[in-house]
Amino acid sequence: MNPLEERVREVFAQGGALSRAAEEFRERDGQTRMALAVAQAIEQGGALVVEAGTGVGKTFSYLVPALLSGERVLLSTATKTLQDQLFGRDLPRLVESLGLPVRTALLKGRASYLCLHRLELARRDASPERASQRALAKIELWSQSTRTGDLAELPGLDERSPLIPLVTSTRDNCLGAQCPQFRACHVNLARREALAADVVVVNHHLFFADLAVRESGMAELLPSVRVVVFDEAHQLNETGVQFLGVQLGSAQALDFSRDLLAAGLQHARGLVDWQTLAAGVERAARELRLVVGKQWPGAKLRWTDAAPEGLPEQPWQNALEEVQQAFEHAADGLAMVSELSPDFVRLHERASELIRRAERFAQPCAAESVRWVDVGNHQLRLMESPLDIAEAVKRRMLKSGSEEEAVQGRSWIFTSATLGDEPKLRWFTEPCGLEEATVLRVSSPFDYLQQAALYVPRNFPKPNDPSHSAQVARLAGRGAALLGGRTLVLTTTLRALRTIGDDLRRQFEQSDTARSLEVLVQGELPKRVLMERFREGAGQGRPGCVLVASASFWEGFDAPGDVLQLVVIDKLPFPPPNDPLVEARSKRLESQGRSAFSDYFLPEAAVALKQGAGRLIRRESDRGVLAICDTRLTAMGYGKRLLGAVPGMRRLESESAFDAALAELVQPAE
Repeated sequence: MNPLEERVREVFAQGGALSRAAEEFRERDGQTRMALAVAQAIEQGGALVVEAGTGVGKTFSYLVPALLSGERVLLSTATKTLQDQLFGRDLPRLVESLGLPVRTALLKGRASYLCLHRLELARRDASPERASQRALAKIELWSQSTRTGDLAELPGLDERSPLIPLVTSTRDNCLGAQCPQFRACHVNLARREALAADVVVVNHHLFFADLAVRESGMAELLPSVRVVVFDEAHQLNETGVQFLGVQLGSAQALDFSRDLLAAGLQHARGLVDWQTLAAGVERAARELRLVVGKQWPGAKLRWTDAAPEGLPEQPWQNALEEVQQAFEHAADGLAMVSELSPDFVRLHERASELIRRAERFAQPCAAESVRWVDVGNHQLRLMESPLDIAEAVKRRMLKSGSEEEAVQGRSWIFTSATLGDEPKLRWFTEPCGLEEATVLRVSSPFDYLQQAALYVPRNFPKPNDPSHSAQVARLAGRGAALLGGRTLVLTTTLRALRTIGDDLRRQFEQSDTARSLEVLVQGELPKRVLMERFREGAGQGRPGCVLVASASFWEGFDAPGDVLQLVVIDKLPFPPPNDPLVEARSKRLESQGRSAFSDYFLPEAAVALKQGAGRLIRRESDRGVLAICDTRLTAMGYGKRLLGAVPGMRRLESESAFDAALAELVQPAE
């Protein structure tokens, strides 16, 4: 055993340093095994993939050896919320208990930091469509006292606020060293602190944005880092493909048009016809959207030929050419006045990049990529994406092509509670280019047989039956009434989300439970507000809660204790077969002689199901019931494989057993 492993074992022993850092610490074999594996990977270099079940304590399992190693460390998490938790709670607690002189830093993307220059522009702009002056005044007041400029510090700021894009910068509109606020810039301050720190906490979006465009500040940071840890690594592939492809959206065009007009009228009024140039960009973007016509919002149109599926080829190509020409006219106008202001130089660079993207979409799709169009109510996004991140990981991360970037024996640690449903974790390792990595699986220490029960209703409508969502709402409503709330309903589609939410409200309005139960529906309030309200639960005059949610609530939503005791999943979470990216991945597997269903659809569903089921039991003392309202689990041959992905809970075979299990939860635990 090497010296680092010996020190790690001491920390994790009963009475060791970790017992002073972690609440209710108890020595766990799985946690220690993972920590020793991480220590070994740090000593030897290379890639380690660890699936650590809920309750293992994976955060400390990678933090302890990383900190004790004395190496420079980069930690990447899935979300900004997890970033804040890691930087603000876990790291300081552990650094103090270990007594290490470690300097830590937090680094987020531009959209997380107040831009002082953009704030000044927003203050001058009194146009009525801008967000309320009261909210802007609140940001101005806060700007005078904040040191970091991190908008997460500002209480009450809705993450969906239309003010945020007006007071933050993007790679496109940042003026860089030419900005009048360059020295006081919060983004630059965060980057300087990161470069001086021993441990830097970032997120996956920021990491891949930098991998794609070399802009986020990690181009300088990563070469000096010896240990890189990706927590919640199951999101890496889907996050990475967003940044490693190309996109061009009508929203980008409208933002450019707005900034073009504002800068032109402020710095060069009368020298160029800014109104005409800006209107030309807006009109071209609008015409491109009109070619698509009426589509279901959220639709994804395949784009394998000259035009997306179902669209007339010539009008589409003409509209795309007009978009490119509008950007070219804007670039010509900006070139005439570029010496008058740094704003014009940056706008010209933006116009040139938008021209390049328009030209790209006029050409055939790149090999090993897929192209489609995302349709919104009034907007479009043209997308081209690689099918996975394997090539980028192998070429740009594991085997750096440049000597100055290469760090001898760099260690890469990838971990999550859910990375697949078979021993080699191929669901994760293959698309991430990690087939040669060392793989470790550490099971959860929870006693699921005692703590939880699984109910798959037998007499239930099939998933495609029109009455299915109503029956899900009925089951969830009955359970919530017995528990006084404490219920989370996870749906696989937004349509089911709305239907179930509406049905639950009607149920409660028609019964005596209307005042004692509150239905929370994702999308009606900010996610943070929904989570906080649900965790409050009933009491002090508040009703109990039923939360109906989809997408991001399947993971990353933590409600330990008895505030959550029933999780209802409406259907098996198979990926949508008509999604262009899913379809392209399926075709690639079939071309290799493999089964798309067995090697893609089933593993995807198993991982998502595992994530959803993982919301129920978060601590050793938690108890609850998981209901999966999909008869395919018991009727189809593949159901056994999917059931195997769910923690080993005791089975409830009837509706009466389901009711009895819920009634038991209301009684105090012995």
